[in-house]
Amino acid sequence: MVERSSENTYEISHLYAMENVKVQWTSSNTTNDLSLSQIINLASSFSSLAILLPLLLYLHFDYLAFVALGPGGTPTTFPGYIRVKVLSFFALNDPYLAAPTPRRFEGQSGYLIDLAKRSLPRPCARGIAPHRQVTQKADKDCYGRLANSIETMGRSSDRLRLGTSCFEKNGTGLFSTSPAKRTCNGEICHAHPSDGSMHMTLHPADAKAVLEAGWGERHPLARGGWFERFVPGGFVMIYAPHSEQDVETVMQIVKAAAWFVSGGDGIKDVIAERRDSGYASAEDILTNQACCSGK
Repeated sequence: MVERSSENTYEISHLYAMENVKVQWTSSNTTNDLSLSQIINLASSFSSLAILLPLLLYLHFDYLAFVALGPGGTPTTFPGYIRVKVLSFFALNDPYLAAPTPRRFEGQSGYLIDLAKRSLPRPCARGIAPHRQVTQKADKDCYGRLANSIETMGRSSDRLRLGTSCFEKNGTGLFSTSPAKRTCNGEICHAHPSDGSMHMTLHPADAKAVLEAGWGERHPLARGGWFERFVPGGFVMIYAPHSEQDVETVMQIVKAAAWFVSGGDGIKDVIAERRDSGYASAEDILTNQACCSGK
């Protein structure tokens, strides 16, 4: 009985060994059947997959991050995402560094005097269009006070008006009725309900003061020149306020933007000797034309 069992065990081991030899021979024979070109094609396919898969995953998650920024000046579609992605190659390397002062503004002072330093460190901002603050967002109450202050300012002068933001295509914007600085339909500023930050156009001296005080950063495309077809050269993001005092400071910056875009007209609390913002107002242009024509 023991001998019979030993024979069975030997036969099973022998058959298993023969099967392994057969499998190895078959695999070796299959490999030998592949031509060199087929092996190269297989290697190329695996290499392409290794490159494309991470790229596709990156595009997928980057697109989701673009959509998560919310509505803005660019449609949240894949073509809109591709457009913004192309523009990102031209984004500023350092948005915290003030732009060189244009020759016509050299030696001129802005509207802001002794702007208070922001108490918090700089938040993180992302995107181009939309361009949003993703940390240190304003709470509902702070944003409500900011929005109310902008609306009150918009109704304080017939040289100012409220309307849908021309840059954002949604949300409320503050406009000059007689802009001396070319912006999108005379837009002075607009606020973002999603985070409480703002975008506005400032005099070079005021933009520098804002950057140095930690209250904002330049828009990624605020390079001037050809890029003014997208945003003005002095286009900056102002960070979200976090207290009533912050709202007051931000509104001083809003007044500086209104002073600049409007050429100094119709803005309260402007010091008389600094009325000229570097641009002739619409009224000044008409007066000069009348004087030149002898009327």
